[in-house]
Amino acid sequence: MMKLSFLAQTMQLAFEGEDKEVRSFAPLKDATSEHISFLSDPKLLDDLKTTKAGAVIVSPAFEGFVPSHCRLLVSDNPYLSMAYASKLFAKAPFDTSMPSNISPKAHVSHHVSIGSRSVVEEGSYIMPNVSIGADVRIGKNVTIYPNVVIYDNAIIGDSCMIQAGAVIGSDGFGYAHTKTGEHVKIYHHGNVILEEEVEIGANSTIDRAVFGSTIIKKGTKIDNLVQIGHNCEVGAYSIIVAQAGLAGSSKLGRNVVMGGQSATAGHLEIGDFATIAARGGVSKSIEGGKVYGGFPLTLQSEWLKNNAKLARFFKKN
Repeated sequence: MMKLSFLAQTMQLAFEGEDKEVRSFAPLKDATSEHISFLSDPKLLDDLKTTKAGAVIVSPAFEGFVPSHCRLLVSDNPYLSMAYASKLFAKAPFDTSMPSNISPKAHVSHHVSIGSRSVVEEGSYIMPNVSIGADVRIGKNVTIYPNVVIYDNAIIGDSCMIQAGAVIGSDGFGYAHTKTGEHVKIYHHGNVILEEEVEIGANSTIDRAVFGSTIIKKGTKIDNLVQIGHNCEVGAYSIIVAQAGLAGSSKLGRNVVMGGQSATAGHLEIGDFATIAARGGVSKSIEGGKVYGGFPLTLQSEWLKNNAKLARFFKKN
């Protein structure tokens, strides 16, 4: 827990009124009285009006929308203020000061590090040189190949398979920027959840959420060298092929297929049973049940026709 007066001092913000302790940051819609939140996107104004947060950081333009139960911190740049304060809530990673809980029916090879309070359930097989952080839960019959790194608080569901060199739960690529161009790191306090029967390919990375969870749902298969950004949600039984990338807060429905080197721009949704052909670039939300390709993204059939027309044009000229 941390006092608001101390946070305000760290962020160089004025604070008046009764002091209060908060546990951590949380999104406006998820926050409780023990959390501090912030508004940097006017699109979330409705969330501000109904938030249960104990305190919020807002710009002067939105002071009048803060609920009466919230303590108020006013900042010209709430996003930057949050970034400065996020470091204060960061815990030392990969703590091993307390014991882990490993089932006698699990196999853990030599040179494996498992952090405090982490759980490995029966039937799981962990190969050499794996590093597992604190408060991680490894379900039943999970297979983890050599040199995998699983950061704190991750949840790995039953029957998952993680190939060599994958990284689960690293910090997302998130920074706030000062007026003079310096980049201020946003410390990520969320986690990664892999539901049952998920497979992660070699050297793929899945970033932890800023707040909340990055979620890979049941039965999804992810190829080698794939990047999943923070706060993404990948629907059940999706397939993501090598060198594809999802920018932060992308939301994929059920059975989405993303071809090799395809990508999303982030903060968008892809509908159930959509297919993105190789190298397709998704820059806005799209409906499911169709096959898309190219950039700018269009239906794959149209993309192929347009390429054929271009080929004929250049052949004639």
